[in-house]
Amino acid sequence: MLKRFWPALMGLLLLCSCATTNTYLTTDAKLARADALYAKGKYSRAADLYNEVYFERSSASSAHALLRQADCYFQINRFSDARTAYQEFISAFPNNDEIATAYFRTALCLYEESRPPEYDQTETMHAIDAFRKFVEKYPNDPRYTQAIEYIQKCQYKLIEKKYRTGYIYYKMKDYSSALMYFKEITDLGNSDSLDRQSLYYTALLFHKQKLGDKAQEAYNSLVARYPGSKESKKLARLFK
Repeated sequence: MLKRFWPALMGLLLLCSCATTNTYLTTDAKLARADALYAKGKYSRAADLYNEVYFERSSASSAHALLRQADCYFQINRFSDARTAYQEFISAFPNNDEIATAYFRTALCLYEESRPPEYDQTETMHAIDAFRKFVEKYPNDPRYTQAIEYIQKCQYKLIEKKYRTGYIYYKMKDYSSALMYFKEITDLGNSDSLDRQSLYYTALLFHKQKLGDKAQEAYNSLVARYPGSKESKKLARLFK
C-alpha cells in the first residue's frame, strides 16, 4: 500500500519545499531576483518583487525597490501606477540621490497620460506644471533641455486644442466665439500651420461679418507672413 502512494507523497513534499523556498526568500534575495528580472525586461514580475521588498521596510534598499517598481510600471505603459510610485518616492525619500529622476519621471508620466488635443487637456496642464517644477529645482540637471522641450510640446498641444475649438465654433456659425480662439493663437506670434490657418479663418470670418477693414488687415497679415500659401490663394479673389 505504501509503495503505491510513495511517488505521490514525494511529489507533494517537493512542491511544499519549493513553495517554502519562494515564500521565505530573504529581502536581499528578492531584490537580487527582481533586479535580474528587470534586466531581462520581465517588468511585471519584477514589479511584484520590488513591491514586496519596499513594503517589508526592513532593508536599506527600500528606496531602490520603490524607484525601480515605478520604472517597471513605466516600461509596461502603466503610467498612472508609475506616477503614483514616483510621487511616493518623492514623499518618502526627499533626500535620496535619485530624487531628481523621480521628479522628471513624474512629469513624463503626466505627459504620457495626456490625451489628444480634441479631448480634455487637464493632464497636459499638470505635465507643464510638473516639468516646470523640475527645471526650477534642478537647472543643472542634464535633462533640463529635454524638460523644456516637453513643456513646448505640451504648450503646442494646448494651442492645437484652441484651434480645434475655434474651428468647431466656426462650423457652428458662432463666429464671435471662433474669432476669440483664433485671435488667441495669432496673438502668440508663432510661425506655424496653426497660426497660418487661424489667420485664414480670421480673415474669412471678418469678411463674412462684413467687417472689411479687419478682414483686410487679417488677409494682409496672412499674405505677409505666408506668401504663396494655399490659404492666401484661397482668399485672393475675396480681397482683390
